[in-house]
Amino acid sequence: MLDSNFSWLSTLGLLALLALAAGVGRWWLRGRGGSAIPALTPQAEETVNWHAQETETVLLRVNSSEGGLKQPEVERRLAEHGPNKLPEAKPRSPLMRFLAQFHNVLIYVLIVAGVVTALLQHWLDAGVIFGVVLINAIIGFVQEGKAEDALKAIRGMLSPHARVWRDGRLVTVEATELVPGDLVALQSGDKVPADLRLLRAKGIDIEEAALTGESVPVAKGTDPLNADTALADRRCMAYSGTLVTHGQGTGIVVATGAGTEIGRISAMVADVQQLTTPLLRQMAQFGRWLTLAILVIAAASFAFGLLVRDYSAADMFLASVGLAVAAIPEGLPAIMTITLAIGVQRMAGRNAIIRRLPAVETLGTVGVICSDKTGTLTRNEMTVGTVATQERRLSLSGTGYDPHGVFMAEDESIDAQDDPLLIEALRGVTLCNDASLEQREGGWRVHGGPMEGALMVAAVKGGLDTELITKELPRTDLIPFESSHKFMATLHHSHASESFIFVKGAPEAVLERCASERTRDGDRPLDLDAWQQRMEVMAEAGQRVLAVAVKPGEPHRGDLDFKDVEHGLTLLGLFGLMDPPREEAIAAVRVCQQAGIRVKMITGDHATTAKAIARQIGLCSTETALTGRELDAMEDVELQRRVSEVDVYARVTPEHKLRLVQRLQEAGIVVAMTGDGVNDAPALKRADVGVAMGINGTEAAKEASEMVLADDNFASIANAVEEGRTVYDNLRKAILFILPTNGGEALVVLGAILFGFQQFPLTPVQILWVNMITAVTLALALAFEPPEPGVMSRPPRDSRQPVLSPTFLWRIGYVSLILMVGTFSLFLLDHWLNGSIEQARTVAVNTLVMFEIFYLFNSRYMEAPVLNLRGLFGNRYVLLAVVLLILFQIAFTYWGPLQMLFGTAALGAGHWLLIVLVASSVLFIVEHEKRRVLQRRALESG
Repeated sequence: MLDSNFSWLSTLGLLALLALAAGVGRWWLRGRGGSAIPALTPQAEETVNWHAQETETVLLRVNSSEGGLKQPEVERRLAEHGPNKLPEAKPRSPLMRFLAQFHNVLIYVLIVAGVVTALLQHWLDAGVIFGVVLINAIIGFVQEGKAEDALKAIRGMLSPHARVWRDGRLVTVEATELVPGDLVALQSGDKVPADLRLLRAKGIDIEEAALTGESVPVAKGTDPLNADTALADRRCMAYSGTLVTHGQGTGIVVATGAGTEIGRISAMVADVQQLTTPLLRQMAQFGRWLTLAILVIAAASFAFGLLVRDYSAADMFLASVGLAVAAIPEGLPAIMTITLAIGVQRMAGRNAIIRRLPAVETLGTVGVICSDKTGTLTRNEMTVGTVATQERRLSLSGTGYDPHGVFMAEDESIDAQDDPLLIEALRGVTLCNDASLEQREGGWRVHGGPMEGALMVAAVKGGLDTELITKELPRTDLIPFESSHKFMATLHHSHASESFIFVKGAPEAVLERCASERTRDGDRPLDLDAWQQRMEVMAEAGQRVLAVAVKPGEPHRGDLDFKDVEHGLTLLGLFGLMDPPREEAIAAVRVCQQAGIRVKMITGDHATTAKAIARQIGLCSTETALTGRELDAMEDVELQRRVSEVDVYARVTPEHKLRLVQRLQEAGIVVAMTGDGVNDAPALKRADVGVAMGINGTEAAKEASEMVLADDNFASIANAVEEGRTVYDNLRKAILFILPTNGGEALVVLGAILFGFQQFPLTPVQILWVNMITAVTLALALAFEPPEPGVMSRPPRDSRQPVLSPTFLWRIGYVSLILMVGTFSLFLLDHWLNGSIEQARTVAVNTLVMFEIFYLFNSRYMEAPVLNLRGLFGNRYVLLAVVLLILFQIAFTYWGPLQMLFGTAALGAGHWLLIVLVASSVLFIVEHEKRRVLQRRALESG
């Protein structure tokens, strides 16, 4: 009766296997089709070019006035437009997020293995397998939810409060209560609460780097602009989330919440499809093939044994289960996760923080790095690089706000105090300046605008005591800088009743007011052509040029008027400023190029500046820079052609960055995108590897990325790429080691069925022991392999190249055959000599394990020879794993509880000697095969 019931159970089990095979087949066919990368299609909506409208027209269109809105109208508009905050998508529940972690083909295979083990009532092994599944799910669960976090980070940039005119009074309200038509007052230190069309501007500068990539605050005005003006050039607009650094202004709200520029970017982040990694795609494909093959072979062997060899249904069901368990690499998902986690730890030690484990492996395939300029390749600290006086042009050493540096003339350092023209120009930019320099623990800090701060640093480098100068010539009045007149003027009086007016600003605005130039011998008429040539040289170097001039004032005059600076100024000099490249970034770009990785600069800055920085950094193509306007005029086909040629992109928007990443990906290139601003978030999310800056990066950029640089250092990317390539190599080594083990076990079981053995060399639970114990010892040791020589000298691997290359498949096949022949032979020999099935199986298990120990050394190098000191002893974790596994096998063979659990018997010294002799053969056979492959490759290349 028991046999009859088991026969029915076996038949039902076979039917279940066949049903599972059919389901996997349908799944496999769907997986073969893949999925195309959908293009991001922005939703059509009415767009108003507010920056192109006159202020009176804006007031009419939003139905408002300069006295603000009435409270009833505010309430009506709030009900119509909704609160001034970004819409929150309903996130998946924690339960659904957790269950989604099990939607992976290798996890399905692992669950099947666990269920089979549980049906065999080997609860310990089933618990281990399900434990591995659970650990994988927990890790994925913790890493999940990046899109939701990115949206929350962007929402956090909105100002919590705003000062707004309501019912004719200036009141403070919650920023969420703003509506289109509200009149908002801005002052230095405010975060702009909504998108505003400026109606009044008094020396107002706004820091927009996080939104546009502009490296310095933008001077704002109220004049309308052309409709096609780029976002970074819209001087009459103030955008939500940006910061007022100087001055005052008033603006009318033209967009709130999702309608703002930040809202548009938020929608783009939500819509961008995050791509899977090459390894996950390949392992998913491999898992489909493996699962289908295992189920088909198991069903075929069941039918063969039942119909040809006259096995009972019960015996064949157990044999098919054993075959399936043998072929399933139970430890592979855990080894993959652990190897990636070890890579994460290594990268963290090199200032690269990985937020999503598979990104470690993707770094090894990166072919292009699209880098933001400001704060990534550059220091995001303005520096005076050149000072031109009437007599000569001087350069300055040092970068950033650290005032250590010297002035140089023709590459020779000079004492600035010996140059009276230089000292006078430095004194002028010190007095006509609102910034101050402060030394704090950890470095120097500038209070005020970065350009004015850079001028103060230059003065200190020249040996000036800036505090003493400002006390000797105290300021009595000023004309603040505004975009309408493009200069700043200050009035100073000495304690001897002398009066001076200093003017600093755009060269074209200052030069037209100058009548003379300062020389060592006194003032002489201005040589405009000579100064124009000096400006052109600075501009070609990518420097922003400022001019400084002076004029005597009336002795007892206490106020300053525009008519006082309309003419009669004496030009003191020109200052060339730039955001300098990081020295370490220059070296990192060189390393990337040696590794076959092309670096492309994508910035919101001007094309001239971008090309100059690109030349200093050493990009491949620096003569051409495509602007956002040129990108808009290109079709995708033309852009895909140009993107392979051009390395510098200027004046771009978030849409442009995203489009460039997509075109590169469509060309089959794995793309890493670096950035630090909100404007980088969509492209960071879409890129194969998004890399955010940890110090100066916005939270939106960090949450949209896979990797964060703890030191904001582009050089850390090169280190991360090296680690990524090493991790991928180690993953391949682990796969190359694990699969022949499963192949050998499966061939042993399959051979026993084909030859009609009544007793199998390995039981399912013994197979599980071998798979799990070798995975957590030997295979894990491969995760600690150091980088192979020349890892950063080879080109990026093709992400479409399968993990299981023909060479891999060949080695897996013939090593599996070696393991099967050796294990089968010793099993038959011992069973024929001693007649004990328990002892013969113990010999078979230990032979299989010893084969793996010797084969582990082969796997340390996929192609290079291993029979040398470094190959045999270069990884202490390998030696530790071998010792640990031998101890486990001794317990497996001689310890009573394990003998009962696994059906083993004690072995004598002769058994061990024979096992070691047979198992060691794999080491020499595989090394011989490696040598033959290298010789054949040398002949083909020669």
